[in-house]
Amino acid sequence: MAEFKRQSPVRFTASPIETEERDHWTVALEYENEGHGPWIGDLAHKARWDLQDGGLEDITPCDLIIPEIPGQCTFSGDMLINRMNRTQASIYHLGSEAPPIPDFQGYTDVSESSVFLALFGPNIFSVAEKLTRLDFMEPGNTAPFLLQGPFCHVPCQIVVLDSGVDGGFLLTCSRGYGDSMVHAILEAGAEIGLRPAGEKRFGSWIAALNRE
Repeated sequence: MAEFKRQSPVRFTASPIETEERDHWTVALEYENEGHGPWIGDLAHKARWDLQDGGLEDITPCDLIIPEIPGQCTFSGDMLINRMNRTQASIYHLGSEAPPIPDFQGYTDVSESSVFLALFGPNIFSVAEKLTRLDFMEPGNTAPFLLQGPFCHVPCQIVVLDSGVDGGFLLTCSRGYGDSMVHAILEAGAEIGLRPAGEKRFGSWIAALNRE
């Protein structure tokens, strides 16, 4: 019997030099010539859940509290919870494995229906400024925080994990925009050396954020 394969909605022209098979995904661990940053990483294999319920204040995904105010985030270890509106939150699992989705009708696994990218490293926000009018540096916002709006003219969820000079953010949008989104981002970042990075470099960035 043939084994099914999951396919990312984005493609990089760079070739991975190390990969790993994980839950029917081929995960790029490292790319050739990753350089010194900034980087773009494909996180399609990371589990994402959508949670909708009128009583979010009573729900604790993986024992974490959902923030009360839209735009706020809870970031702990490999898990990120983003409050979207009164009745909806998004949940990202950033580690190599995710727990089983809870047996509750409010949860929906959206992992395969969306693009999921990480953009991080030196001067990454100068790339973002070319592609959106969203204000990543708005006074009063303390990372992590959620922005919702157009990026490359596409409706997106964007979570700023670190707003520093060497910081970065996560971006999700509908799966159908994958290739055009990556093309626009890489073109905007070409002058500062934006390159694809694998799971190892992304994991090191997340680990460093958790140590801060």
